[in-house]
Amino acid sequence: MTAHRVAGRPAGAAPASAPWVLYDALLATGVALILALLIFADVDDSHPDGWAYLWAVGLGALMFIRRSHPRLVVVLTVLGFIAYYAAGFTPIGVAAPVAAAVFSAAEASRLGAAIGGSALVVLVSVAYRLSAGQDPALVLGYDLTQNVLVLAAAVALGDGIRARREVQRQSAEIAALTAERYRREAEALIAAERLEMSRDLHDSIGHALAVISLHAEVAREAGSRGDATRALEVVRTTATETMSDLRRTVAGLRRGEPPPRHALGLDSLGAAVEPARAAGVEVRVATNVAGALPASVETTVLRVVQEAITNIVRHSSATTAQVRVDAADGAVRVLVADDGGAHADAPVAVRDREHRAPDTRGLGLVGMRERVESLGGVLRARRTASGFEVEASLPWEER
Repeated sequence: MTAHRVAGRPAGAAPASAPWVLYDALLATGVALILALLIFADVDDSHPDGWAYLWAVGLGALMFIRRSHPRLVVVLTVLGFIAYYAAGFTPIGVAAPVAAAVFSAAEASRLGAAIGGSALVVLVSVAYRLSAGQDPALVLGYDLTQNVLVLAAAVALGDGIRARREVQRQSAEIAALTAERYRREAEALIAAERLEMSRDLHDSIGHALAVISLHAEVAREAGSRGDATRALEVVRTTATETMSDLRRTVAGLRRGEPPPRHALGLDSLGAAVEPARAAGVEVRVATNVAGALPASVETTVLRVVQEAITNIVRHSSATTAQVRVDAADGAVRVLVADDGGAHADAPVAVRDREHRAPDTRGLGLVGMRERVESLGGVLRARRTASGFEVEASLPWEER
């Protein structure tokens, strides 16, 4: 936000540009013409000469600098007004020569200069006329009231225009800030949706590819035709289901729909640990959950178990693994431990949350951590004396 504005420009600002120059030219012409007409009226039959009209032109010309130097315009106008009457020219009133100047000062947020100039002109005029022996009733009861009202109206009009422009400027700023906020919120929602999609694709397709790879290896090393047939059937079934999920996701995205969310429950724990069992790892599963978990919590529990089992199959030489899911005291605890040593992507996990470094070798533990933390939980992945352990703690209530 700049300190100087085009409308109501304070002293020292750059000169106004079109269309303000045209408006100022019209105001200057109007001031000069009104004063010239008052001089031409010659109310006291003094037969003014050309010097009086020069005063009218000079006071009008001050309007060209009213935006860049509003206080100076008021000072010069007041001095010109006093000098005009001191020169003995025909009367042109009090408000007419000064109204445009105080209006300009009020419009430029110079309210003190506008009020001070108006008050000074009125006081000088009243004092001079009373000292000249004019009728006090006429001066104080009629002319003073009229001049005060005209000058007050000019100041009020200028300040009103300034306030209106300020409201318009603030409204424009608010509209711009609101639009920027909506844009940032939209970008944040898009980024969050992309992150969620990446996690879903990694968890579903990544897990399926791990199963396919495992059973393809089983089929290649199978000692009997029956084992090979069963392994290839698992490969075929898993590949078909994965392609169906992928087609549904792509079709939904092409139609502008959100990607489908697969509701996973604790009854899928057996399927989640099956790849490890198929790889020859003895997996013990134990659950202690009384009641139904919120859908998001239950899905996250399954995804944590699924990713941890996939890491065991891919990166570990474990022979046994343990999966435990317990719910107590308003929290759900998930533990997946094996006896096969640290995984290949352990560098991502063994660092604390505050000190972990980015590692591009494995996104599984990163995705698990993001899922758990998005629900207000904590995930820990660390080496143990016998192998590797993944532990997640989630609040029972869905957030």
